[in-house]
Amino acid sequence: MKRILLLCAALSMSLSAAAPLFAKDAPPKDVWARAEHHDANSSGVKIHYVALGKGPLIVMIHGFPDFWYTWRNQMDVLSARYRVVAVDQRGYDLSDRPAGIENYAMPLLVNDIGAVIKAEGRDSAEIVGHDWGGAVAWSLAMTHPEWLQALVILNLPHPSGIQREIKNNPEQRKNSEYAFNFQKPGAEKNLTAERLAGWVKDDAARVHYIEAFKRSDFESMLNYYRANYPHPDQDSTTLTPAVLPKVTVPVLEFHGLGDQALLPGALSGTWNLVDKDFTLVTIPGAGHFVQQDASDLVSTTMSDWLARRVH
Repeated sequence: MKRILLLCAALSMSLSAAAPLFAKDAPPKDVWARAEHHDANSSGVKIHYVALGKGPLIVMIHGFPDFWYTWRNQMDVLSARYRVVAVDQRGYDLSDRPAGIENYAMPLLVNDIGAVIKAEGRDSAEIVGHDWGGAVAWSLAMTHPEWLQALVILNLPHPSGIQREIKNNPEQRKNSEYAFNFQKPGAEKNLTAERLAGWVKDDAARVHYIEAFKRSDFESMLNYYRANYPHPDQDSTTLTPAVLPKVTVPVLEFHGLGDQALLPGALSGTWNLVDKDFTLVTIPGAGHFVQQDASDLVSTTMSDWLARRVH
């Protein structure tokens, strides 16, 4: 019995000694410490992005006010099977911040994503976009269908739906006042990094957000609205949605129904704008930042949906 106890004690001591080694070798849990950092060249504009995993390429595009880290939970899940890339859009964090409204026109934002796909040595990718990233993703699908194989959108209805609702829905027009105000000269002077990060619920993540926003350019952020959003001086009775090409790849769309900036009425009829299968997931209780408000549901649904379409 004494010999058995001694052996158990020795084994316990060995495992205790090895524990720090195992802990040291284990990868950090958060993607912040695990992600690879890269840059793409988009006609002279540096576009920073992070990457994790190997396999078919997924490119994720954030919105306002945000940066690549918004996708941390989705990257953690999807990187087991995919090469997951999360972009800092121009003006944000570690990407370049060119001056001038004209440098934030939608075709340039779309080309930034093309540059990232090229930097990864690929011809196409699965494209995921939220908010302004969703606008870029919709536009990419309509103007460069050869660049993508599937499209995932989060809380950004099709541009035609948004324009229709601003024209016909007084509540949506009222709720778009913030975007009209962003277009006013000097509106960026009212912004601070801390204020922009106020929506972030996770305390540890908020620290990263404040740091990223201090590296960003507030005027560049608002130039997205000045260059691409309907203008407040447009008469709602004459605002006519543009006739846009149909999307020719499968689409998965998430919408947190608590979003007050983009009301769900704009989702109606999206199925008429997509030539392939269209899957809509509405999530009660989730707000505009649905990828964080309902991160597990978004991540697992996205993983299952992509697995059925990506080979």
